[in-house]
Amino acid sequence: MANAPDAALNGSQAVAPDIDVVDLEYLGQARSVATVMIAGASGLALVDPGPSTTLPAVRRQLSERGASVEDLESILLTHIHLDHAGGTGALVRENPRIRVYVHERGARHVTDPSRLLASAERIYGDQMQRLWGDVLPVPADSLQVLSDNDALVISGRPMRSMYTPGHAWHHVSYLDERSGTAFVGDTAGERFPGQQYVLPVTPPPDVDIDRWMVSSRQIRAWRPAHLVITHFGAFDDATRHLEEHEHRLAAWSVAARELLATDEAEAERAERFVAGVEADLQRHIPAEVAQRYRGSLRSSWDGLARYWRTRAAPSEGPAA
Repeated sequence: MANAPDAALNGSQAVAPDIDVVDLEYLGQARSVATVMIAGASGLALVDPGPSTTLPAVRRQLSERGASVEDLESILLTHIHLDHAGGTGALVRENPRIRVYVHERGARHVTDPSRLLASAERIYGDQMQRLWGDVLPVPADSLQVLSDNDALVISGRPMRSMYTPGHAWHHVSYLDERSGTAFVGDTAGERFPGQQYVLPVTPPPDVDIDRWMVSSRQIRAWRPAHLVITHFGAFDDATRHLEEHEHRLAAWSVAARELLATDEAEAERAERFVAGVEADLQRHIPAEVAQRYRGSLRSSWDGLARYWRTRAAPSEGPAA
């Protein structure tokens, strides 16, 4: 079957012994943003704890397991976008013993999120607090800074991290070696439980399609038994999922490049890109599921357009 057990409908999806995908019920919506809870002999770990607005759900899920924030040993960040990592500083303030794992390219934005917040505010304006809540800095001495490949022990479990840029220049993925579960953040796009369709997520500023394809192939080389994505859940058809994501990502990239070669205004190009994706969604998934993705499509156009324009211009280097 394509999905792991469908306990996700009740807020928690058991992926492997002592590994649960937990629905953070972001803004009251089920199956939108997930965290992962990993239990072990030395304590608990979270993969991508979500924004501060979802911390009540984190605390409730911990309590249902007879635990609390005080029992957290580690937080593993795939990347520092606010829907994945925004609540990290608040958790560390509550429990300074937590060790936060983050790639070296993202570490400075965790210890000083001011630049990250300024960038987000240009997009979200006066909705920042409603969407993300407080984004607090993490003390530098709480960080475990990752490089390209690292062997880790998380909650007594052997794990590996791997640098997987493409969606973001500071993105990493993790493999739990005991269960074969890969935690890949946004590197494998979005997918709704019970559906086969895989949707890329390509927002600005630092989408890199070429590097993304390399990252995806590296994850496939792990041959994971389970693939966990933040939006949303765990799936056991990892190879098919990754290959479909690569195919659709490549198609989107070509479509964006061809649209940029036209004489149309930017708004018209964006509208044509979004309309093409919407038509594809309607062909493959129920209307109520497709509706969940429409809000992100313009941002995905912006990221792809910036990617191609940056390649045509003198190198700017990665944004983070």
